[in-house]
Amino acid sequence: MANSIKSAEFLMQARQSRATYGSADECFDLGVAYSCGTGDLPIDLIEAHKWFNLAALRGSEQGQSMRAEIAEEMTARQIAEAQRQARALIAAGQLRAA
Repeated sequence: MANSIKSAEFLMQARQSRATYGSADECFDLGVAYSCGTGDLPIDLIEAHKWFNLAALRGSEQGQSMRAEIAEEMTARQIAEAQRQARALIAAGQLRAA
């Protein structure tokens, strides 16, 4: 089980790297992965919201829709944290412009 978790974590890190420098679709796909859980990793709505938000900022209508959908399941504090994390990526220059 530990190997399975490590594999899932490695895959998520690789996907994050591609999404950071990639397209709205890659950000959206990462949001889906976090909203559904991938492998043995738990669902993480804060991460999902963050990546859907970044997809939306790159012009993804699906990102906008999914961000709104999962926001209904989140607290205001969780949404604020997801937005803070998205802004931090942008401010640190770790997110390629759309």
